[in-house]
Amino acid sequence: MTTALEQEINPWEAQAARFDLAAQKLKLDEGLWKVLRYPNREIIVHIPVAMDNGHLEVFTGFRVQHSIARGPAKGGVRYSPDVTLDEVRALASWMTWKCAVVNIPFGGAKGGIICDPHKMSMGELERMTRRYTAELFEFIGPEKDVPAPDINTNEQIMAWMMDTYSMHMRQTVTAVVTGKPLNMGGSRGRREATGRGLMIICEEALKKLNMNRDQTRVVIQGFGNVGSNAARLMHERGYKIIGIVEVGGGLYNRDGIDIEALWEYRQHNGTVHGFPGAEKYDPAELLVADCDVLIPAATENQISSRNADRIKARVLVEGANGPTTAAADDILSDKKVFIVPDILANAGGVTASYFEWVQDRQGYFWKESVVNEQLEHIMRESFQAVVEYAENHNVNNRIAAYMLAIDRVAYTIRQRGIYA
Repeated sequence: MTTALEQEINPWEAQAARFDLAAQKLKLDEGLWKVLRYPNREIIVHIPVAMDNGHLEVFTGFRVQHSIARGPAKGGVRYSPDVTLDEVRALASWMTWKCAVVNIPFGGAKGGIICDPHKMSMGELERMTRRYTAELFEFIGPEKDVPAPDINTNEQIMAWMMDTYSMHMRQTVTAVVTGKPLNMGGSRGRREATGRGLMIICEEALKKLNMNRDQTRVVIQGFGNVGSNAARLMHERGYKIIGIVEVGGGLYNRDGIDIEALWEYRQHNGTVHGFPGAEKYDPAELLVADCDVLIPAATENQISSRNADRIKARVLVEGANGPTTAAADDILSDKKVFIVPDILANAGGVTASYFEWVQDRQGYFWKESVVNEQLEHIMRESFQAVVEYAENHNVNNRIAAYMLAIDRVAYTIRQRGIYA
């Protein structure tokens, strides 16, 4: 028997609950409801890898393609000991809705391998990545499914994936993955894009709520790629970042943390802990600290029925995928917290990935200013579309984002028809 909490924090259940509610409000017909509720394809691979000590280890990997109705599937690959098929399924469907919310021509996919990358050498990681890519060779490609980095994967992993795919194709195929190094067909501005998107969305939310940027106190959970870039860009714009929540501890300074100094400290020490410009703080307490904007930019299920009633932030901007459970949504709604949902707030990453894919296929690369300008245009337009949808249909922003996305995907499927 699963407990109520286990059900609440199962990402697939969380995604399905929001989908069902949005589909019901859209009065989506039953057939399309079934089509969109389940992924198109789920692939499980068992990958033998020769470890450095001479032993053979077998790792389990997944790739789930949720929808290809609006274009090739698109989504990250994560390496983590707690990757599950349900998690990958949920993330793949979130990618479908995310791409539809920002109206880019992709469907959703996600991949993952159950492993602990921190305990593996570069050689082991490379062999595992290459074998995983080879196993998926028929299912990925610039017109089929385009992987990208996610938790514990990076430009180097993408370089190995691109090279493996290219070796099998007997030609260099840069557009098979995004998030690559610049000299291999990566895009300028891609690394900062998710954090930049969060900043743009924050600006829009403050405008909407008539709040003043200079007096806005921000707490950010996570100082990885997304959290650190959002923190640096927002700090530059004059936001007062009073708390950073990291693995193993939090940092707090009521007068604001000097983010550039923290960034330098992390570069030198490999950790934010011990930073002299802020005091140590309990991470769980920092999430419910007194602030104006809370940005969970780490992993899913950080805000649940256990702590939602204690959240003091006025605005919640979701940098991570699925950081808020469905039960927490109801509590936050009663508290009148303005939520910008993940499928809109963190869509800057996939939008810049789309730009990278376009540049690779054109063989023509844009200046960083062009990437940032296009990104800003799409994020602002999408924010307005979601907020307008919420007001017109009298629903919260999350359900509005789902309704808008489902409507766009369903419309395309109706137009294309069902091949039988």
